[in-house]
Amino acid sequence: MKQELFNILSPDGFTISTDNFKTKEEALNYFAEWKKRFELQGYYSSNNGRISLEDLDDECCFINL
Repeated sequence: MKQELFNILSPDGFTISTDNFKTKEEALNYFAEWKKRFELQGYYSSNNGRISLEDLDDECCFINL
């Protein structure tokens, strides 16, 4: 049986980590740390424009691999 892996796609469709995660919790913890990188500028800069950090959770996509 193959182990299920997880990751998160940015609003631009790229995984936020080159590594996949063994649990959903690991992926969400990594996402929280990844999101902090944008706090100083106050937004995530997407190919489709600026996304407020408050909306970033809704713009990213959690995936099972």
